[in-house]
Amino acid sequence: MDLTATTAQLAGTLADLVRLLPSRMYDPVLAGVLITADRDGVLVRGTDRERGVRLRCAATVHADGQVLVPAKPLAETLRALDAPQVRLVVEGSRLAVRVPGARFALPLLEADLHPGVAEPPARVGSLDGPEFAALLSVVASVAARDDALPMLTGVRLRGEPGGPLSMIATDRYRLAIATLPWSGESSVDAMVPAALLVEAAKQASSTEHVALHVDQDRAGLVWGDAAIVTSLLASTLPDERKILPTTVDATVTVDADALAGAVRRVGLFSEGPQVVQLALGDGEVRVHGGGQQVGEAEEHVKAEITGGRPTPAYQLRYLSDALKAFAGQQVTLSIQPGRRGTMFTSDGRLQYLVVPIRTVG
Repeated sequence: MDLTATTAQLAGTLADLVRLLPSRMYDPVLAGVLITADRDGVLVRGTDRERGVRLRCAATVHADGQVLVPAKPLAETLRALDAPQVRLVVEGSRLAVRVPGARFALPLLEADLHPGVAEPPARVGSLDGPEFAALLSVVASVAARDDALPMLTGVRLRGEPGGPLSMIATDRYRLAIATLPWSGESSVDAMVPAALLVEAAKQASSTEHVALHVDQDRAGLVWGDAAIVTSLLASTLPDERKILPTTVDATVTVDADALAGAVRRVGLFSEGPQVVQLALGDGEVRVHGGGQQVGEAEEHVKAEITGGRPTPAYQLRYLSDALKAFAGQQVTLSIQPGRRGTMFTSDGRLQYLVVPIRTVG
């Protein structure tokens, strides 16, 4: 195998592959990357048997071939290079990485022992790449990161042909639901690991259309010659429609950026559990926070308010994340009685629910 590629492009492709696979794999074969050089450029593939990654990079191929080499050392070597072009060439039992004035050599692993990367399951539809990535990044951000509750670490994808595709995630304290149009070909209801899905969507965000592939055991995203496939989570989320607001005490329509700025500044005076309180008045929201050690702060933000005058309190991070999801928009807060969740909405594509907390004193 012998090829020449743009260093930045090849380094980016290898970095993407490494990010999509577990950071620690003790099997040296699975810790390797399969590199195939052919007339279409260079194809890199990796797997941990639970997930598989296939990415394509442009290259000038001087001699076709396939090798298996350690993935992380190759990615780190390419990232460290300053030369605009890099050459990968097999030299005996090594893969040489050559640039003007330097040579780095990686050992070749037994490519025949690699299990390969399985093809994606059946296609169920396609989505707009940039829109999918943007909404998914918000939804996936509320998924739990604690593996003790695996069903909360995923994003539920649900849709029917002729209808929208829904993406749902929760960590019990927040819930995000996004709906977007898609070209559905089959019904889908699958729990996909959130961290992998959002990273895959980032990489596919520059393409016009992304194909969604799902069966009973696996899900995948495919665009061009690239594909990312993963096993599904065994459990799914309860029906989120049962916890959507039914009784609303008050609604607040406000500039999301203005309220977010006030929350950020007042939050500087929060201590301990980092709580910020919203008090509804006539045509304004009073943002209040403070503690015995740091003092207190409040800021008033103009808003349209209907209904009662509740004073819900929220964890600073959760409230800030919710408002960030609606940056540049007018956001409506539907505040329910007691400690039932507050729903944040704007254009109907995204619903973001935050559970308020009980304040002391």
